[in-house]
Amino acid sequence: MLMVKCFLFYLCIGLNIVLAGNSFSEPVTYKIKLDNKVIRSGEVLSVLIDLKIEKNFYVYSSNPEKSLSPTEIEWEDSSLFEIVGILEEPIPQTKFSESLKMEIGYHNSEVNFSQKLKISEKLSPGNYKLNGTFIYQACDPIKCIPHWDDFSLEIDVEPGDARSSFIKDVVTDFNLDNETEKLRSLSQVKSISALIEFFLMAFLAGLAALLTPCVFPMIPITVSFFTQQGESRQGKPLKNAIIYTLGIIATFSILGFILALTLGASGANQLASNPWVNLFIGVLFIYFALSLFGMYEIEVPAKLRQFSLKQEGRGGVIGTLFMAVTFTLTSFTCTVQFIGLLLVAASQGQWFWPMIGMIVFSAAFASPFFFLALFPQYLAKMPKSGGWLNSVKVVMGFLELAAAFKFLSNTDLVMDWGIFTRDSVLAVWSFIFIIMSLYILGKISMPLDSKIKSISIRRIILSSLAFFFGVYLWLGFSNSIKIHGLIESYLPPPVLLESENKEDNWLLNLDDAYEIALKENKPIFIDFTGYTCTNCRWMEINIFPLPEVSELLENNFILVKLYTDGKE
Repeated sequence: MLMVKCFLFYLCIGLNIVLAGNSFSEPVTYKIKLDNKVIRSGEVLSVLIDLKIEKNFYVYSSNPEKSLSPTEIEWEDSSLFEIVGILEEPIPQTKFSESLKMEIGYHNSEVNFSQKLKISEKLSPGNYKLNGTFIYQACDPIKCIPHWDDFSLEIDVEPGDARSSFIKDVVTDFNLDNETEKLRSLSQVKSISALIEFFLMAFLAGLAALLTPCVFPMIPITVSFFTQQGESRQGKPLKNAIIYTLGIIATFSILGFILALTLGASGANQLASNPWVNLFIGVLFIYFALSLFGMYEIEVPAKLRQFSLKQEGRGGVIGTLFMAVTFTLTSFTCTVQFIGLLLVAASQGQWFWPMIGMIVFSAAFASPFFFLALFPQYLAKMPKSGGWLNSVKVVMGFLELAAAFKFLSNTDLVMDWGIFTRDSVLAVWSFIFIIMSLYILGKISMPLDSKIKSISIRRIILSSLAFFFGVYLWLGFSNSIKIHGLIESYLPPPVLLESENKEDNWLLNLDDAYEIALKENKPIFIDFTGYTCTNCRWMEINIFPLPEVSELLENNFILVKLYTDGKE
């Protein structure tokens, strides 16, 4: 339940950051000050926060049990002091949130927070700065605007022993040493708990990313590549599988961490939607497909082979790592949403959180492909594997060729070529599967094929499936039938959105949505979508049209689609 609440919270943040840009005045103003700037080591001072909240706005309580985003202070360097007690507040107002299923505490007028700090007894006399971040959300009935405001307070530590008048109130309220130790322990437990929750979130995100459509084409690619590895005796199967898995983990982790440092959480999306990256992947898939057809053998250059230290790993290690990098790039289109959410969540923790999150995410994501890389190699090394194994590779080549057009269409969508449209891609897919069906029956042969002496029932069944699927796609191309939503999500949209301001019941301009929302007094529902986003199209084709969903959206919201790639 907590993970669901956290997911809803981060989703709301993503939506509301856009809405925040249209606020005309600050809904919350505040001052942060100290009750005493001149202090001695071992004494206690109070940090005072005076908030003034405008009408119709509120901020959440500092009680973590009363909010998913409690008002709090994060301190940059706690070696100068010890935190004594929680961020204190007046008794908040409460209301029950139906969406979060919990009691929410809040303040909607002037309110004063305070936090006590005990200056370290080891602190030498001098001037110091207490740096922190004031975290709160300013909410009105339709949106919340998250704030992470940095601040700095100066103190002057003077010589002398701690004065009892500066600590007696604290000692009277509770035993300072015992309570401080409890608070320190609670703080450590909270940090460990938050890290465990983040760890679990990263792991579940990695598993969930396996269910995205862009991962499916990598299954035949992985199987075909490591089948070739097994046939050519390049390396040991277990070693190759481990290298492949570690390559995926390392590439995901390094790439995600670099994007987090340079471009933030949006960096992954920029890479996934880049037309040149998609064009490179599309051409690469065609190159792989022709190799599987037997047109040529992919070999690592001699200089790179000599670079490898172990003879049995020459080419195998480098080629396997290259496949791992390719896998990471091809799956980025669909995993970017999980990675972006992960990097946003990591920004709320310590500096090492993004790296830990990416390692855990990629480890969970790569684990099934360890077995996909392992078993084909053992299968290929079995005696008397026969010509059927080459037929499997050729079939995988057809699938790779079909996958290539998905990435070529992504490039077309962004660069407006008008070549790889929905109809042209659907027609090419139909042709590929019909040709595949003829190949399985032996009507078409490839250079490395063995002569088929008899057609087995298995070949007839597989050929029939490929043929009927090709016909099914052709009927969708001719609009004779409606293509299944999962297949449609791989295709470009039927019509490119250029100057139109409305798609069905969806607006395409946020400013227009604001005007209508004010007139009709409705909240705005934003669909952050993309021309190259397979997950987005799957949602729009399969979920939004459901009667119970469409009725809810159309009757209660002003609907907006904002495209995050290909346009300004």
